[in-house]
Amino acid sequence: MMAAIRALGPRLILLKLRRDVRQLNAGNYEPILDAFAEDAVIVFNEVGEHRWAGKHRGKVAIEEFLRNFVAAGIQGEIREVFVAGPPWRMTLLVRFDDSAVAPDGTPIYENRTVLFARTRWGRIVRQEDFYEDTERIANFEAALREHGVAPVA
Repeated sequence: MMAAIRALGPRLILLKLRRDVRQLNAGNYEPILDAFAEDAVIVFNEVGEHRWAGKHRGKVAIEEFLRNFVAAGIQGEIREVFVAGPPWRMTLLVRFDDSAVAPDGTPIYENRTVLFARTRWGRIVRQEDFYEDTERIANFEAALREHGVAPVA
């Protein structure tokens, strides 16, 4: 019985994350924002001149991060999830692929990502994003500005 429950946990997490990403792709970042603890941190490509660079501390900063994600028209898909640890200190590894197109439909961004997240009782407390190619993010930022998509204030 216990083995069945353990096997079901990662599947339920995958289903929830995929549902939340579908909402994010539709422009609703609230379900993902709700998954973060009040004092959570997202570490995203600290080197670079783009709207997502740096450490985003607390829900206000994470909301701005997500608002910029939605405003840029990024569409993502969760490919795989790996789960380890007890509920009070769980570790998640998430394979997340994302892309975006310009307002005229021209593809302007595509990347593969691994998100490394630590949780505490179901809330993300720290997330670090690792990209296949960080130069693509800088090129994406340039394309967004070229198309008049400014960072969210």
